[in-house]
Amino acid sequence: MGTNKVIVTGGLGYIGSHTAVELSEKFQVVIVDDLSNSSIEVLDGISKISNSTPIFEKLDLKIKKDVKKLFDKHNDAIGLIHFAAFKAVGESVEKPLNYYENNLSSLIYILQEIDNRNLLLNLIFSSSCTVYGQAESLPITEEESIKKAESPYGNTKQISEEILFDYARTNPKINITSLRYFNPIGAHHSTNIGELPLGIPGNLVPFITQTAAGIHEKLTVFGNDYNTPDGTCVRDYIHVIDLAKAHIIALEHLIQKRNQDNYSVYNIGTGKGSSVLEVIECFVKNTRVKLNYVIGKRRVGDIESAYADNTKAKEELKWTPKYSLDDAILSAWKWEKKVRNI
Repeated sequence: MGTNKVIVTGGLGYIGSHTAVELSEKFQVVIVDDLSNSSIEVLDGISKISNSTPIFEKLDLKIKKDVKKLFDKHNDAIGLIHFAAFKAVGESVEKPLNYYENNLSSLIYILQEIDNRNLLLNLIFSSSCTVYGQAESLPITEEESIKKAESPYGNTKQISEEILFDYARTNPKINITSLRYFNPIGAHHSTNIGELPLGIPGNLVPFITQTAAGIHEKLTVFGNDYNTPDGTCVRDYIHVIDLAKAHIIALEHLIQKRNQDNYSVYNIGTGKGSSVLEVIECFVKNTRVKLNYVIGKRRVGDIESAYADNTKAKEELKWTPKYSLDDAILSAWKWEKKVRNI
């Protein structure tokens, strides 16, 4: 055993849990999570869908001895997908040191263990389109220049990519792929897992579904005076299952040695931009639920428009997104209704 073992750090989080489900079809999954921003109940949800319970390790990866413990036990893994990170942009501005400590030290300790043990490992890193800032041209290709980050969170993703790039140059045995996600939304069609933001959500779709469920009185659209077709911000919304599948395809690409370099970067998005008002309209049209929204001032740190050129992922990884915005929005509403017993 162990020849097909894959470690998923942050595997009880939103994207991590959906990826663990997709992985479990082909691999033995080891989930690592410190439960600081997730719940152990997610493990039950994953197990229900996958008909097998992943191995679970409650470890804190910013503690060096916990990382050592992980590799003492699972040094036979062929892959590692690294999601574990703090991810609230606003909070990162308030508490930058927490974000730098957590997001960077966990990555460094993992790489040090891989290095010390001389492991042959295929690593997929969870990066973000925040590294581009407001791009010069749209759609955004991987060649787009990296802007100064708008937040400490975004900066941790940039620095992590640089650490991985520098390390890959020194270790020809390791293969690393960074996936730069655009905006993941939606939930697994079984409604056993989904997105559960703690507190007030910073992302549009959970805010829409919570408002429709009566948790918030109204939804605020931050600014309608942007230079976009309807004046509201444009983003590339991708169904979380399409995103999860991209991780498995990227990992197999490395395992099968189809990669040209030992460090690569791919955009993972649909290639289509949707404005805030279009997403609201899509929700109302598909659910027939009325949504109370008001136009507010622009939000600090919001960029105007971002959507992916996903040609590289399509051509090299042979990955193509399958789900539409309608599918994703409906799945998010189905999940919200289940969580709220509506």
